[in-house]
Amino acid sequence: MKNFVTQEDRLDYLLQNFKEDSRQYKDLEVEDDYESKRMALRSLMNIRMPGKMAENIIKVQDEFLRLEAEEKGIVAMSDIMTIKEQYGSNHPYGDKLSVWQGDITRLAVGAVVNAANSQMLGCFVPCHRCIDNAIHSAAGIELREECSHRMNQKRMEYGHRYEEPTGQAMLTKAYNLPAGYVIHTVGPIVGYGLTEKLRQDLRNCYENVLKCCIDNKIRSVAFCCISTGEFHFPNDEAAKIAVETVTSVLKDHESEFDRIIFNVFKDLDKEYYETLL
Repeated sequence: MKNFVTQEDRLDYLLQNFKEDSRQYKDLEVEDDYESKRMALRSLMNIRMPGKMAENIIKVQDEFLRLEAEEKGIVAMSDIMTIKEQYGSNHPYGDKLSVWQGDITRLAVGAVVNAANSQMLGCFVPCHRCIDNAIHSAAGIELREECSHRMNQKRMEYGHRYEEPTGQAMLTKAYNLPAGYVIHTVGPIVGYGLTEKLRQDLRNCYENVLKCCIDNKIRSVAFCCISTGEFHFPNDEAAKIAVETVTSVLKDHESEFDRIIFNVFKDLDKEYYETLL
């Protein structure tokens, strides 16, 4: 494999090879500054359908993404205070729970939770700001390939029109993320108003993710704010369901978890969780 001195050398190599891999964008013209080239590479990764890529290219991608993760700053669980330490919370599981605001792709925990769609292949919109896109972009194209393989297996079992049901949990490797695994769950979509069924669907997401952790002996997990973005679940209601469901599960499974992190991005969500906890 070719030796690269800088991240920009790797970026140039990857951009050229991902362009050549794309029928539609082989002749894509990109400005010569680093940021433009990086956005172009992410876009090409986002739109790429599942499929194998040459091993030497994957190795460079992996090295590039891992170094990029280090540059962003990897956050260990020991770097995150519990709600008992941070707020003096008297919550019964205050030493097991945390609220952390920031980029979930930086977290070196047992698993991070991805708010997926029913196709389970990640977001195909170039550089979209959803968490599904962020996780797949930071993990690399192997994540989409594994998800596709898993979904193809399910279609063989359940029929070619199979889509992942709302509220389930699917475990995959994390590839170039600092986390050990990714747990993908499809949250409920709120259209014309919040119903009890939609609330139960969201509870199922949290319950099944935690069950997946227990079954696979994953002792720490970071939840994103499932369904509150593109799926329009009210943020305050979602936070309440998340806290109530996690608390309920911990009543019977406290010893099986070291830490459960509520990862938030917006100030508003942080305020909701701080109030609830």
